[in-house]
Amino acid sequence: MLKAIIFDFDGTIIDTETVWFRVFKEVLEEQFSLHLPVEEFAKVIGTTDEVLYQYIESQLGRDIDKKELRERVDRRFLDLRGVLEVREGVLEKIKEAQSLGYKIALASSSSREWIDGFLEQFDLRGYFSVIKTKEDVEKVKPDPSLYLKALQELGVEPQEALAIEDSANGALAAIAAGMNCAVIPNEVTSFLEFHEKAVRSETFGDLLFK
Repeated sequence: MLKAIIFDFDGTIIDTETVWFRVFKEVLEEQFSLHLPVEEFAKVIGTTDEVLYQYIESQLGRDIDKKELRERVDRRFLDLRGVLEVREGVLEKIKEAQSLGYKIALASSSSREWIDGFLEQFDLRGYFSVIKTKEDVEKVKPDPSLYLKALQELGVEPQEALAIEDSANGALAAIAAGMNCAVIPNEVTSFLEFHEKAVRSETFGDLLFK
């Protein structure tokens, strides 16, 4: 019996990932004349950026100043933050879960500060009884720790909860935690293959709680 819904954040509730890809792509082309394929960027969606930096260094054949690059990307992202909005159908689906009496949580590989900023900006904080971020675990997705922590605090068993994700790494984390998982891809994850146990929907309107 379903008792809880646990949402991913980046790319799922707000499509920050498409903007991040655009920014990384632009900065790498400007600074290094390096083309960034979406297939390489997608490997870090839902987890940390280390694999992306390894790819950049392997293509350049040298080490880079990761801190300087990230600061430049962050500044460019902030310039574009105003274009971000809650994905179509997300709020309706959250309210549906609420009306059905499900516990609602959030589990994200991003930082607490990052998540809090967006929850305040879009007035979403009140919907989530539990919020788990990278500060709460030793390993982020695809490790299941974030979901296991959320399940523990919610007081529900894995089979009683549904994870809603947009990325392959996120789906792996949810399945590894023993949960059911629904995937609603965004622009930069739509081409990915997801775990065979994950149920894919193209829009939030198509998503069924079960």
